[in-house]
Amino acid sequence: MNATLELQPSLARQANDLARDLARPEPRIYWLDLAVTASVTWLSFAVAATSASWAWTLAAGAVCVLALYRGISFIHELTHLRRDDIPGFHFAWNVLIGVPWLTPSLLYEGVHILHHAKDRYGTPRDPEYHPLARRPPHELAVFLGIALLAPVGVVLRFGVLAPLGFVIPAVRRFAVARASGMVINPGFAREDFDRANSPAWLAQEIGAWLWCWTIAGLAFAGIVPWRVVATAGAIFALMTLLNQLRTAVAHYWENDGEVMAPLDQFLDSVNVPPPALMPYLWAPVGLRYHALHHLMPRLPYHNLGAAHRRLVEALPPDHVYRRVEQRELIPALGDLVRRMGRKR
Repeated sequence: MNATLELQPSLARQANDLARDLARPEPRIYWLDLAVTASVTWLSFAVAATSASWAWTLAAGAVCVLALYRGISFIHELTHLRRDDIPGFHFAWNVLIGVPWLTPSLLYEGVHILHHAKDRYGTPRDPEYHPLARRPPHELAVFLGIALLAPVGVVLRFGVLAPLGFVIPAVRRFAVARASGMVINPGFAREDFDRANSPAWLAQEIGAWLWCWTIAGLAFAGIVPWRVVATAGAIFALMTLLNQLRTAVAHYWENDGEVMAPLDQFLDSVNVPPPALMPYLWAPVGLRYHALHHLMPRLPYHNLGAAHRRLVEALPPDHVYRRVEQRELIPALGDLVRRMGRKR
């Protein structure tokens, strides 16, 4: 038997024994975090889009990028939250963040959960896996650079494909299968077409379509200044680039496409725990504990830190759990580049 298969039950059992009481999400934390994050996002965007001072514009723009990134990152929590865990939270997030930034939760719900499927992780059927460590280094530049095209992508998806899809079935099938998922696997296609006919999906899609057309119409009519539209596009592009940088170091990306043993899936993921401080900005809403999340997917983001501390205190320093840690973003990127440069 593979040694990692022998170790997995022990690690999974220890983690669940130590953190089982932390599995319940706290609604007050979610609601307060969303309210503050959405408020900071929209206030900083208003300053960035209207200020006569370039200093204020740049400062407010930087704040907006980070706040929007935190807000968009909640889409990950939505995929693991049952709707009765925090009633109304999915709807509120889509109204405050998802739909107006053309990133409704339909782009992640039904997709991300496949990344956690034990028989899919790291294989060609995984929507969120790309074996970067087995690719030449220049592919990292392409991987990061393509994120800057995200504003164009979401406008095409909801401003063009959405309305066309409602009258042309072939366009609709393409839009659902190939343009309705936040994925990094270029070969992935959605197959859950029934979900695309659900009231929640249709409400989000139509809402994003109408929002997109409304802003475009107001801009062409001269009611909304083009500077506002350009500022939104720039902020969204930089936010997506930041997320792509974080994604590049979320895993070790070493798998060759074969089904992996459960512990190997854990070891292919990354934690960036304290004392590092910057992950509060570039890996928000619990994303700094990505490996722990793969070990306990139902653990809410606000309890991941406590669960990590319990594991560190209970397990020996040389335990396999500590092997997934990285110090910070730049060192982790450097490690990825070095591994990409090896001959395969």
